[in-house]
Amino acid sequence: MIDVLVIGGGNAALCAALMAREAGASVLLLESAPPEWRGGNSMHVRNLRCMHDQPQDVLLEAYPEEEFWQDLLKVTGGVTDEKLARLVIRASSTCRDWMRRHGVNFQPSLSGTLHLSRTNAFFMGGGKALLNAYYRSAQALGVQVRYDAPVDAIELDGDRFVAARVKGERIEAKSCVLACGGFESNREWMRAAWGQNERGEWPADNFIVRGTRFNQGVLLKAMMDAGADIIGDPTQAHCVAIDARAPLYDGGIVTRVDCVSLGVMLNRDARRFYDEGEDFWPKRYAIWGRLVALQPGQVGYCVIDSKPVGRFMPPVFPGVKADTLPELAQQLGLHVATFMQTIGDFNAACRVGSFDHTVLDDCHTEGLAPAKTHWARPIDTGPFYGYALRPGITFTYLGLKTDEHAAVHFGGKPSANLFVAGEMMAGNVLGKGYTAGVGMSIGTAFGRLAGTSAARAALREAAHAAA
Repeated sequence: MIDVLVIGGGNAALCAALMAREAGASVLLLESAPPEWRGGNSMHVRNLRCMHDQPQDVLLEAYPEEEFWQDLLKVTGGVTDEKLARLVIRASSTCRDWMRRHGVNFQPSLSGTLHLSRTNAFFMGGGKALLNAYYRSAQALGVQVRYDAPVDAIELDGDRFVAARVKGERIEAKSCVLACGGFESNREWMRAAWGQNERGEWPADNFIVRGTRFNQGVLLKAMMDAGADIIGDPTQAHCVAIDARAPLYDGGIVTRVDCVSLGVMLNRDARRFYDEGEDFWPKRYAIWGRLVALQPGQVGYCVIDSKPVGRFMPPVFPGVKADTLPELAQQLGLHVATFMQTIGDFNAACRVGSFDHTVLDDCHTEGLAPAKTHWARPIDTGPFYGYALRPGITFTYLGLKTDEHAAVHFGGKPSANLFVAGEMMAGNVLGKGYTAGVGMSIGTAFGRLAGTSAARAALREAAHAAA
């Protein structure tokens, strides 16, 4: 019988598998995807948010625990477990040497990501390189990996893990780590979670999945049915406004449109609906998917003029371009008169001071609702550009309640041999909102923790059996 069974194939699962193997346990990892699609959403990641008290190679200055905590508190609105959040924050300061030992390399932030140069460590080669490094290390250490191995059922004895079933095969293990993601790719579940709005629309029908198609939530649902303790709102997710032309799955980070804070966002009625300049983009980009999801038709339109061009990461698709604002409105399919009134009111309300997109500058609007509190400049210099945006779901926050040992809980009590990591438990830390790189912080911290706990449980059982 295998010591530790790890279900999942992304960052959290691999961290768990590597830690369990390093602790002396035999490990089998089950990845539902084929090899070419291995890694779940981790193939699309770029960086890890890291606490540090002084400069560290690719990280500038300092990013102390309390500042990290305050950043998380702000984006979640307090919907977070402080004990587990601080566990993640502290773990983020000590994991990079371990990551390097397993082949992960880091690089300085590139232009266009400079807001993150102090807080986030970027992976050289991105998520694919990180995954490849971990899989190579796992193979070298003797971790068994099976692809095309979707687990469709879990066998429990009360709150204890007994076995998993893969295509009818029963696989027993002394302990198990669940790290197989949320349910964002399950269209029916997403539709049921979001329901029908007052306009008679089913918002989830217009959602795009930024990552893997394999996160169907099968084991999350199985654990819910088995009585595991659940945390989180099924409608809360890492949800970003992305180009409406993005593919349904796996468009990744390049489909994000990063010029929202430098222009205005309009809904289908050609009206603004939120402060585009509320805070730095890495802290606020992940609110825009949900904001767009609440608009008519689940669509928004980012409009800029020529002034911001070159100040943001270019998206994969070029924007709609027009020499005049009325022409742009027509190309975007928006009511021209309303569009012109909205832009005119915005332009008139702008109070331009010293524009600087790298700081919270003094360019703002007055007498306008909603206000734009930073980086507000008139949209008056052609050519003009527009991007139609849809909600892009990265991962859902509904998950399994856990603790500082990464144990799955049943009726408030931790299981002795069933553990959870990654997106399946991220809702303990992320009740809502997001800030760049924190998903990798959570996955790495709890992946390593779950692997250690699972190995300890398995080896303890083996020692007890031998006695």
